[in-house]
Amino acid sequence: MNTAGHFKEWLHEAAGYDDIVLGPVLTGGNSNVTRIVETRQGRLILRHPPVNLVSDRAAAGIEREYRAITALQGRAPVPRPIAWCADPAVIGQPFAVTAWIEGFALSDALPHHWTNTPETINQLGLAMIGGLATVHAIDWREILPSDFGRPEGFVQRQVSRWLKVRAADRVRDLPLLETIGAWLMENCPATTRTSLIHCDFHLDNCLMAKDAPRLEAILDWEMATLGDPLIDLGLCLFFWKRDPKGSLGFRQIQGLSNRSDIIAPGDLARAWSEATNFDHAGLHYFMVFAAWRLAAIVEGAWVLHQQGKEDTAYAKGIEHDVPALLREAAAIIENGKI
Repeated sequence: MNTAGHFKEWLHEAAGYDDIVLGPVLTGGNSNVTRIVETRQGRLILRHPPVNLVSDRAAAGIEREYRAITALQGRAPVPRPIAWCADPAVIGQPFAVTAWIEGFALSDALPHHWTNTPETINQLGLAMIGGLATVHAIDWREILPSDFGRPEGFVQRQVSRWLKVRAADRVRDLPLLETIGAWLMENCPATTRTSLIHCDFHLDNCLMAKDAPRLEAILDWEMATLGDPLIDLGLCLFFWKRDPKGSLGFRQIQGLSNRSDIIAPGDLARAWSEATNFDHAGLHYFMVFAAWRLAAIVEGAWVLHQQGKEDTAYAKGIEHDVPALLREAAAIIENGKI
């Protein structure tokens, strides 16, 4: 029996689906693979690690994602979990199956049939923040075991880790990487609250309804952990309402918000605080952390490009994106507020 046959047999036995057809891959490359599955009972989504990453740890992110959305089911807007398979013998990798959700994942443009007005963008921002607040306000102890993450010292561990990684495979001078890293270590606030956090939250990882700026689901939970909720808020607000005339890192992320006539990041932060009853004092620190951490992580693609191991447009773009992110982070430090 081939891989497709094994999968069909497994899905029927695990969840009772019939007339199963493996459809096209929606995403791939270095990201987790997302594939459509057609069945008599309706469309599903298959998620598994890239085929070229066969290891004991390759599926850790997919398993973490499945645990997170299972815990959040019925409490927050997430895909409905269907089944988890830890056995790599079925398709060559552990994998998860979730329900299909109709909607748009938006980044740098609105759907052509939507009205392109400030109010539309504002509604998108508020919908995004409302969904995030719903997640953060949940008492994680009611839905997850304590070993899901280590919130104490999370930021310091991340800064220390990525400073070491970048020092070990350095291929160019990035003085702001070390300078901002030191600033983050010296100014790290104490952990005073803990939530389940997404760790890669922005508009691009939200699925919006097709007919209106209404949040249907938050996607891509493979980096989920426990930590200060301002880690999530800092990332999505770092990417919100940037100057379109500036030299921006990853300009396309939440790019549709790069305009001067929409709701300010500070107003979205206040909406988040009202929904969670958490204050957002010190948010500028977490915006700096978000930009710095992203820059430190994705610099790895430029390293691979310089080593002749990666020749994609994404990897080539890192030459600009990483220094730009670091300059934006430095500007937030200089301003001291959002």
